[in-house]
Amino acid sequence: MAVIEIYTTPFCGYCARAKKLFQKKGVEYTEIDLMRNPGRRKEMLERSSGRTSVPQIFIDGKSIGGCDELFELDFDDELDPMLGLNS
Repeated sequence: MAVIEIYTTPFCGYCARAKKLFQKKGVEYTEIDLMRNPGRRKEMLERSSGRTSVPQIFIDGKSIGGCDELFELDFDDELDPMLGLNS
């Protein structure tokens, strides 16, 4: 199973949407709440090549971008293989 990390903030609709997709697929993820852990924002910026928006999503350490990119991968049937799911 893939290691999924998602940087979020509370009340972010895009964050909620991304987490809901992972839940629907039955995969576990680590959520990094930037409001509760503001020191981790610098880490997110470095890992995402300076992207400031949330969510920022990483699968097996690779930045895939945000919510729109996540749903595009799913639409293109590329997400399940990345997650280690049988299509």
